[in-house]
Amino acid sequence: MSSLGVVTPASMHFGTPLPLQSGAVLRDYTLVYETYGRLNADRSNAVLVCHALNASHHVAGVHADEQGRPIPKSEGWWDNLIGPGKPLDTDKFFVIGINNPGSCFGSTGPMHTNPDTGKLYGADFPVVTVEDWVNAQARVLDRLGIDKLAAVLGGSLGGMQALSWTLQHPERVAHCVAVATAPNLSAQNIAFNEVARRAIVTDPDFHHGHFYEHGVVPRRGLRVARMIGHITYLSDDVMESKFGRELVGRELGDAPRYSTQDIEFQVESYLRYQGDKFSDYFDANTYLLITRALDYFDPARHHGGDLSATMAKALAKFLVVSFTTDWRFSPARSREIVKALVDNRHDVSYAEIDAPHGHDAFLLDDPRYHGVVRAYFERIALELERQSTPLNSAQGQPVRMAV
Repeated sequence: MSSLGVVTPASMHFGTPLPLQSGAVLRDYTLVYETYGRLNADRSNAVLVCHALNASHHVAGVHADEQGRPIPKSEGWWDNLIGPGKPLDTDKFFVIGINNPGSCFGSTGPMHTNPDTGKLYGADFPVVTVEDWVNAQARVLDRLGIDKLAAVLGGSLGGMQALSWTLQHPERVAHCVAVATAPNLSAQNIAFNEVARRAIVTDPDFHHGHFYEHGVVPRRGLRVARMIGHITYLSDDVMESKFGRELVGRELGDAPRYSTQDIEFQVESYLRYQGDKFSDYFDANTYLLITRALDYFDPARHHGGDLSATMAKALAKFLVVSFTTDWRFSPARSREIVKALVDNRHDVSYAEIDAPHGHDAFLLDDPRYHGVVRAYFERIALELERQSTPLNSAQGQPVRMAV
């Protein structure tokens, strides 16, 4: 399947303050984004892709070095799904990826200067929510001249943003594709996030979030936070098949070293590798902000916890996708969303994919999952084609495509 090739990020600066759910204001900020494909004449084929916790605006394609050469292993985090001829086909759609404020991949965040103090924000960066991100994304679309999205797509935390789009700006979304997500976090999920945050804030190098001034990074805390998170993204079956009880550097049947400090098992080595890699590129304050945004997301709280009443406001058509072995965002949570939509007689398709990979399945190249997404976006493309080409009597009436 062809790739988008080299893509270049762009940025937008906003001097108009962004009011936040907390009551604070982000008064001056920049958002980094990438686009793929071409916007059609009536600007009706735009698809917004919302990113999850440790992802960014770099959704597809590769980046280049200063000489313009593609950087190895710089593929966008959803490159297997988005591009020419792929399930979200950039020959048909204009795809937009936006880095949310508070992130550490270019948009204004804790590592940037606070205009009110002249110092780096650090822990003083205001708390942001899913709703704040959606409002920031809407401003980018305004600048691009896009009044209505053909679709908004996201997985995990990105799926929460996609759902929120249908509630905050219902008239601006034709379709919502929410993958491996939930209407809010369970107590267990909030607990995992809290343990990860405690690992960071109790690291001696954290310095109450102002570690930049000390020239250090709370790597130990970030490593542990990533290890905790990574365990929850994989299913038990995948961890067993990949690692089992294999020892590091030992033959099957060999005795362990009987150490409480050394790495003994392959799974330990894998988790430490993931933690080390994460601590090299991710910002500790960003991790705190984004996990809090996950915790706070609960649109039904405005309706006494009634999700059906909440989703009554939506005008979009929906595709909801879950994975059988995803225990962090289980199929039961997706079915809550589907039920709320059905209660309101909204147009919704639901796919529960029997995949072994756990939560990370939404990032992988599962043919059944990609087949569902491809069919749904082909349906959207057909709708757009019919809207731009008026039907005559010989063509008859459009036939609704089932997914």
